[in-house]
Amino acid sequence: MTRDAAGTQRQTLEPRRMRTIATASATFDNGSILEMVHRPEEKRSAFVIWGDAEWRLESSFSSDGGARLVPYSPSNNLIRNDVVLFPSEPEEYGSEDELLAEIQTFIHRYVDLSPLFEKTASYYVLLSWVYDSFNELPYLRVRGDPGSGKTRFLLIVGSLTYKPIFASGASTISPIFRMLDAFRGTLIIDESDFRQSDERAEVVKIFNNGNARGFPVLRTEQSNKGEFNPHAYWVYGPKIIATRGSFDDRALESRCLTEEMGHHGLRDDVPINMADSYKDEARHLRNKLLLFRFRNLGKRMATEALVDRTIEPRLNQIFVPLLSIIDDADTRADLRELARRYNHDMIADRGMDTEAQVLEIIRELDAQDSRLSIRDITNWFLNRHAADYDRKITTKWIGYIVRKRLNLKTQKSHGAFVIPPTELPALHRLYEKYGVDSQIEESTGPAN
Repeated sequence: MTRDAAGTQRQTLEPRRMRTIATASATFDNGSILEMVHRPEEKRSAFVIWGDAEWRLESSFSSDGGARLVPYSPSNNLIRNDVVLFPSEPEEYGSEDELLAEIQTFIHRYVDLSPLFEKTASYYVLLSWVYDSFNELPYLRVRGDPGSGKTRFLLIVGSLTYKPIFASGASTISPIFRMLDAFRGTLIIDESDFRQSDERAEVVKIFNNGNARGFPVLRTEQSNKGEFNPHAYWVYGPKIIATRGSFDDRALESRCLTEEMGHHGLRDDVPINMADSYKDEARHLRNKLLLFRFRNLGKRMATEALVDRTIEPRLNQIFVPLLSIIDDADTRADLRELARRYNHDMIADRGMDTEAQVLEIIRELDAQDSRLSIRDITNWFLNRHAADYDRKITTKWIGYIVRKRLNLKTQKSHGAFVIPPTELPALHRLYEKYGVDSQIEESTGPAN
């Protein structure tokens, strides 16, 4: 309260205190970019603000929305223990070819990979720093037994990525949702660290939702008042994964660019034990990659020209972002060939399914201009595959495969269910999807 010249009391309004929000990064409509940096030797964290092709260091930033953004404290437990890594300041890197060569040299020095996957991992590092320019992303995955080099791969490649979050060794799944939502960086995770079936299911949920923008994971949180409210956690972003085997979910398996580890002896020049000097090397590379992000965020986009119509749409979704980062024509050609190989393997895997076996019989009946009745399909299936199944093969079960698994319509004709001619276009697409040959050389119908 204040008094005027006449002694009248007047109420004065205190200026509203700005909300303080801890953040690791932000982008703004004017093209400015804010990124947190961390200098452990100085026990200091700060922001680097990029705008008009220049950068400056700030201790905090006031946004137009009335909030004061501050970096996470260097004493934060996750930062102090290197669970989440940051650059210390932008560094010049010269040309992109020079930067890529430095990344690949660093990976080659410490990890034994095939030449193509070594280069793919190097480009994936670049992709991670501009991932928010894309709507879909692939995952980088190594697969192998204990002692095959998976942990070394996670450590070395992960330390170069954008805001790496080393979740391997987490005792529960709950912190991972929160770390991804808070930092929105690259998840580095060894799936085998989560042995309980419910934990593994939650990890798979993150993987399934995290490769496409707009699919957060919902969790129920309890407020201070005891109310239960759903909360959407952001899980989209690059991920580097180590597994012992394949995922049971084929859709998830198809999102991974995979290297099999431990199939040959370790290169003689790969150190068995690493000195701490690798951490300084990795930080200097993160500094250069920070400048790469400033210069390239929003400029590398997925384009229709990179889509390969000979492979499945899902594979295009994961390969096109990586191809968008690659300038070298030979590497791009190698990656396209890898995509075709993945496509062939997916079709071959489907060819082992019951659906593929049913389709082969339908294709042979169709080639003979036979009526595509469920009864005939069942008789042929019994003749060819009865010994392969423990269950009883009936027209009802084959009808279920046709209608529910292959999504083909049937109709009743002369007392029998048949696949009508209107389903032929859908059948031809299924033949291609499951790798069923379009030319039937010899028919092996049911025995008389």
